[in-house]
Amino acid sequence: MARLTFSLCFIGFILCLIMCTNSVQGKTWCVAQSQATEPKLQQVLDYLCGQLDCKEIQPGGSCFNPNTVRNHASYAIDLNFQINGVCDISYATTAITDPSFGTCVYP
Repeated sequence: MARLTFSLCFIGFILCLIMCTNSVQGKTWCVAQSQATEPKLQQVLDYLCGQLDCKEIQPGGSCFNPNTVRNHASYAIDLNFQINGVCDISYATTAITDPSFGTCVYP
């Protein structure tokens, strides 16, 4: 009886694992941490925009406004995450909700 109970629990666990894994199909973003300092975010922004195409956060770009270091850094951090798969937890965090707003669509 104990063996049957264990087997049924194991099967139930595997089924739950499969169902939960399949239901998580959403996209993930990487954005600036709320506690990251502005000087650190400016440093990250300068570095990433030297490596990537940050035209959307330049004047006239769809993500220029609001014109803050935190918003621009979040866009660049996510762009790097989407292209290179890097989300540095020393200044960034992953998000499961889309940070896009207005006409600004994150990558």
